Amino acid sequence: MADPAPTPLVQISPKSAKKDGFNLVTENVITVNLEARQLEVELLAYDGKTVLLDVAEEALDDLQKIKPGDGATFRIVEEEGKRLVKQFRIRAKDPNVVKVDAAVMDLKDSHWLNRKYAIEMLGELKADNAVDDLVECLEDEVGDVRHRAYEALIKIGAPSVTKIIPLLVSEEDELRQSATEILRKIGKPAVEPLATALADADAPLKKRITKVLDRMGYKPKEA
Repeated sequence: MADPAPTPLVQISPKSAKKDGFNLVTENVITVNLEARQLEVELLAYDGKTVLLDVAEEALDDLQKIKPGDGATFRIVEEEGKRLVKQFRIRAKDPNVVKVDAAVMDLKDSHWLNRKYAIEMLGELKADNAVDDLVECLEDEVGDVRHRAYEALIKIGAPSVTKIIPLLVSEEDELRQSATEILRKIGKPAVEPLATALADADAPLKKRITKVLDRMGYKPKEA
């Protein structure tokens, strides 16, 4: 009897999934084939059925680290009939770490509501390791997503500051204003990193940092 055909991709991806992909979460990696650049993972929603995934070039470094029994969140696209893993994160046992990993991957989702919900989650969890991704979201095409990123960076607080400072001299007026307000609303925890950045800043950035500190009620000490 011939082996059954592999589970069709439509059964593991939402109907709304587009070419930019979707997330697949599994608690159990079955096999890892480094030579073939493939992973077999268990589909929990389908009574333990498994699916074979090809791994893209950009994810090969991570392929060296994953092992059978691991849980992982995969970013998958379909190319030429193959399920291709473009990115993945091995999932930690800490449930909050799992949530952060999944939310960071959802920041790339094609639907703005999914990006918005992911950003809200990262803000609530104060996910400092997601700051770079959230800063990118300040330039999202959807205003509500940009605003949620703004709020999340404020909630994360001090770990956001060094990544926000360069935006003070952005050519985009909205981005400059957002950066200024984020730093101002973070408040006291932003003062020390701002003062440190002031020492090495070029003239335009120094002017902006000084202005932000002034608005916060702090005066840089004279050299």
